[in-house]
Amino acid sequence: MPGARGIAVPRRANSVDFLDLPPVHRAAGTLRLPGSKSISNRTLLLAALAAGTTELVAVLDSDDTRVMREALRALGVRVDERGGVEHLQVTGIGAARGFPEKRAKLFLGNAGTAFRPLTAVLALADGHYELAGVPRMHERPIGDLVDALREAGARIDWRGKPGFPPLAIGPRARGAGPTRVRVRGDVSSQFLSALLIALAWSGEGARIDVVGELISRPYVGLTLGLLARFGVHVRREGWGAFEIPAGSAFRSPGTLAVEGDASSASYFLAAGALGGGPVRVEGVGRASLQGDVAFAQVLEAMGATIAMGEDGIEASRPSGGALKAFDLDMNLIPDAAMTAAVLALFADGPSRIRNIASWRVKETDRIAAMAAELRKLGARVEEGADAIAIDPPRGFASGAGPKARVDIATYDDHRMAMCFSLAAFGPRPVRILDPGCVAKTFPGYFDAFRALVS
Repeated sequence: MPGARGIAVPRRANSVDFLDLPPVHRAAGTLRLPGSKSISNRTLLLAALAAGTTELVAVLDSDDTRVMREALRALGVRVDERGGVEHLQVTGIGAARGFPEKRAKLFLGNAGTAFRPLTAVLALADGHYELAGVPRMHERPIGDLVDALREAGARIDWRGKPGFPPLAIGPRARGAGPTRVRVRGDVSSQFLSALLIALAWSGEGARIDVVGELISRPYVGLTLGLLARFGVHVRREGWGAFEIPAGSAFRSPGTLAVEGDASSASYFLAAGALGGGPVRVEGVGRASLQGDVAFAQVLEAMGATIAMGEDGIEASRPSGGALKAFDLDMNLIPDAAMTAAVLALFADGPSRIRNIASWRVKETDRIAAMAAELRKLGARVEEGADAIAIDPPRGFASGAGPKARVDIATYDDHRMAMCFSLAAFGPRPVRILDPGCVAKTFPGYFDAFRALVS
């Protein structure tokens, strides 16, 4: 099926999809972002646990949020559509002990934002549940979260390799008084977010101590902000300890609008930097709860001009030429850091991204995958345990070098597909393999991309 400006999405005889992106030079326009995945799945769960009925507006419709919706319905929560799946009415279970359905088998795909918090909540829900996902989810560690939940009396058994899904959960052993648990902070911030949600729902009071450095802190800040919207205020001691008051209970805020996805914004703002712009994204801005809005500062450091409003961000760089090389700790914005890695192809010298060990345990090993695909485009890449260094191919930003097509593997990872679309600003045609993997968070991504570039 032909697409705009020569972009086509044919199907191979062996049924493997690909998308061909010819070289592009300009980017300009305005885009309303889809809802944030992180906010959508958190608010769906919080609305399900709260007393009262919550209207959720601008919910993301994607594979990961569909998994959460279906799981909640399987657990007996009423989730009604009000004019489509982007406007939902959720009738919460409130302070009732557990879910209406006491036994369920849940398939959660590769959705970490569904698997981790549902594990924590169901571990305190006094039912019998089995949680499984796709093979990659069964390779993503969850042992640190399970260890913390066991400290709170949870009964969780491994159904495969210890430390990894699938899981079987039974009714927990009850303790007396407030709960105190410890959790590592240097593997995934989702573990802490999951504990905060589950232990706040329990109403028993809890203290969570973080062992080691807490990575991706803005995502924990996002969780704390949403807990407050649902009536639970957590006291934190720096980023090392969190106190949940006894008697806490979630209450519906009535109506909650999901802001646009700041991670997805990074691709379009980057396009504005590469293609002159201005490119404006709407739905996130100065008032955003999401840490990835800080990617705008990365673009400024690389030479882009950024205009930040309350509900919009605009990027441009009409002067053209190579971007400025960078050496940055991007621990706080690991998803947007992938966009920076592809922008390094267009830099005026070697660039380095540090403190991104969490890439290793995402939808794929993102450090290894990023290195492999950047090398196909001529970059020299050095991998570290928690870092990646990228020396761009000579003349890439100016259109020099080989002109043969490059096939980019995406590893069933939505962010690999989206960030490598930016390679189309280089001199070589790019073929994105399995472009459909973007359905995890942004099903319409490539339509949105091609509407802005020429």
